[in-house]
Amino acid sequence: MPEISSTLRNLTGGGSDGWEVFARARQMIASGTPVTELTIGEHDIRTDPSILAAMDASARGGHTGYAMVPGIEALRRKVAERIEAATGVPTQFDNVLITPGGQAALFAAHLAVCRQGSKALFIDPYYATYPGTLRGVGGVATPVQAHPEHGFQPRAADIDAQADGAASLLINSPNNPTGVVYTRKTLEGIADVCKKRDLWLISDEVYETQIWEGEHISPRALEGMDERTLVVGSMSKSHAMTGSRCGWIVGPKDVIAHLTNLATHTTYGVAGFVQDAALFALNEGAELEARIAAPFERRRAITLEKLKAQNTVRMIPADGAMYVMLDIRATGLSGEEFANRLLDERHIAVMPGESFGRAAAGHIRVAMTIEDTAYGAALETLCGFAASLCD
Repeated sequence: MPEISSTLRNLTGGGSDGWEVFARARQMIASGTPVTELTIGEHDIRTDPSILAAMDASARGGHTGYAMVPGIEALRRKVAERIEAATGVPTQFDNVLITPGGQAALFAAHLAVCRQGSKALFIDPYYATYPGTLRGVGGVATPVQAHPEHGFQPRAADIDAQADGAASLLINSPNNPTGVVYTRKTLEGIADVCKKRDLWLISDEVYETQIWEGEHISPRALEGMDERTLVVGSMSKSHAMTGSRCGWIVGPKDVIAHLTNLATHTTYGVAGFVQDAALFALNEGAELEARIAAPFERRRAITLEKLKAQNTVRMIPADGAMYVMLDIRATGLSGEEFANRLLDERHIAVMPGESFGRAAAGHIRVAMTIEDTAYGAALETLCGFAASLCD
């Protein structure tokens, strides 16, 4: 039998993808063992009925054939309007490509700017698919560590030190897995390195509507960055439309034109009725987005309150997104050891920090994705378990 390509065989670098705890939790649930899941970033409320009604009306109205490959113009204009309002950078519909979700956008954006064999930089800790995405486009996936002692804010000097031979840098703010929102100082340092080293910046901004403290700053807004920045966005987190697979890339018009050509040869666009639903959702404005984000803001407050009552577990400042990163190094365990024991002994599933890179070793990621009371109880149990390991 012929072999499959080395690109696919090496997508995860030939090792673990770090998600064994999640897989074990799902196996336990399938066997009938109750498990409290605090693992993946899936809303505990589903897509708003009004959005589903718009999707249904569009489909029943006949928008089920091939849609325009770069996206329907009305949706592209709405995304352009949204990005222009956020950045102050003039943005037209032909600066926008609609994609089948944020993940497809990340892959396409890197394929547009990464040369075969060139370094593709990304910040560690990172969303789990980042390294495989970069390897998949032929880049050399190269992590740049952001350290807990700096609040997981990446430092320009560390990026610059890895930049020889690099074509691109991928950042994510608000950040998954840490919940950290990059400060203006951090982003200006990143921008300076990108300009100095002639790097493309790919900015994953899918959590832009989940800001609890501070402000979301898109690096496209910074001086001299709009010409070298590709912004990735999505309806998944902002509008609880994870399964609908509707995202976008915003960037220079010539890049978007090439990416449209790529889409013609790969995805051939996004279903028209999904795009119509996304347009409806965006037109509903900030009130709907705030309502979808509100549970995570409440649970962040619950997290802060529960952690006040103990001194074993420490929270990395989480100013955005639907996650908190907890430092459990006082227990003497790695994140992976702690998560496995927590699952086995307390039937609570969290993600080890090591699943997201070396920088988060000794930490765990908690997804704030279950009902408030159950979430608070799970945190109390988690903290009590951590304290018992220190006795």
